Amino acid sequence: MNRRLLVVIIAMLVTAPLFVAAPAWAVVNRSSPNAPPPTGYWEAEANGGVFAFGNAGLYGSAINLDLNKPIVGMAATADGKGYWLVASDGGVFAYGDAGFYGSAGSTHLNQPIVGMASTADGKGYWFVASDGGIFAYGDAGFYGSAGSLRLNKPIVGMTSALDGMGYWLVASDGGIFAYGDAGFYGSTGNLSLKLPVIGMASTPSGRGYWLAAADGGIFSYGDAGFFGSAGGHFHGEGFVGFTRTSTGQGYWILVSSGGIFSYGDASFDGSPLIAANDFVSIVLAPQTA
Repeated sequence: MNRRLLVVIIAMLVTAPLFVAAPAWAVVNRSSPNAPPPTGYWEAEANGGVFAFGNAGLYGSAINLDLNKPIVGMAATADGKGYWLVASDGGVFAYGDAGFYGSAGSTHLNQPIVGMASTADGKGYWFVASDGGIFAYGDAGFYGSAGSLRLNKPIVGMTSALDGMGYWLVASDGGIFAYGDAGFYGSTGNLSLKLPVIGMASTPSGRGYWLAAADGGIFSYGDAGFFGSAGGHFHGEGFVGFTRTSTGQGYWILVSSGGIFSYGDASFDGSPLIAANDFVSIVLAPQTA
């Protein structure tokens, strides 16, 4: 072979761009070429570990602490420069610019805490227990609870209203309980689900919400758009967490191993490269100017 031709071929191989296939669970919808840049997200483990992706900052974790009970939820501050972790006993761990406003760690709970949400200004938060009991701290107002109701299925999560003057609770059967100025836009309480609902998120306008099931199924209500789901397409670990993008035009679903499914304008910004199966929460990292 001509020596000059050989040199040219080698140069082309060396300078050619390298394409690496995304993991099988990194399902990214690329149908929105003008989508805004990703804001990032955090993933939290039951042992207190926190992983930051995209533009999300890592401000600390509880992984080196001797926890009395596992972490079950996470919430971000208003500017995205901090976050809280909550354990099933109501213990709170604050990082970054997240303030500590109280906890239920020393309170006798009828049922364990299963989730939390922060107020609009980040100066307070709520916890919800599996029996629907609500615990409010800081500037979080108490607008009602399902603690005195006879629930068909346990509460599995909550999300706050846009102005922080209300909240929604969701049960594992998809039943919705709305309090304060949080509106009711529908539920799966009367549907036969293949697997239970594991979480919810409200739209940026507060006039709708999504429910996510353990099989990756997505249910949209109010002004919440449907951008795809993993329902019927995934048979590995169960889905455990759900959050929307800042625009409300997409969302992420979290697998217990830390894997991410992305839809709409949600970008895949990474996932933990560890062998674990104890992830419990995914939270959008807000960005402020």
